[in-house]
Amino acid sequence: MSQSIALNVNGNAVAVSVDDPAMPLLYALRNDLALHGPRFGCGLGQCGACTVLLDGKAVRSCITPISSVANRRVVTLEGLGTPAEPHPLQQAFIEEQAAQCGYCINGMIMRAAALLAEKEKPSEAHIKAVLARNLCRCGTHQRIIRAIQRAASGM
Repeated sequence: MSQSIALNVNGNAVAVSVDDPAMPLLYALRNDLALHGPRFGCGLGQCGACTVLLDGKAVRSCITPISSVANRRVVTLEGLGTPAEPHPLQQAFIEEQAAQCGYCINGMIMRAAALLAEKEKPSEAHIKAVLARNLCRCGTHQRIIRAIQRAASGM
């Protein structure tokens, strides 16, 4: 039997009809709400491609049950900024050319957004420690770190 779960996604009140309350939040975001910032990577919460902000904290949406986010604030990459007015992190990633294939970038940006909300000017070591569980196969790690530092200096 389907049930409706109320969410606040990118500042909008939405309801998602689900058959299984344990369904991952990622599926609702991508399939029901057509948001494609969060990516399906490993499905095990290990790579970080699916990272979103839940009440300001970075979480892996592929392992977060939809029922656990009812009436909570979810922000995806699409909710940070717009193409016309990108978030400072998005702009910094563009300026530093931090994306190569782009698959990991959603998770990197969303995790960095949570970090910068907690700490205005993180050190390079702190950035590396926070992003250690976000995987990037292309190897743009140095550009990603520079982008986060650039955004931190401009925010």
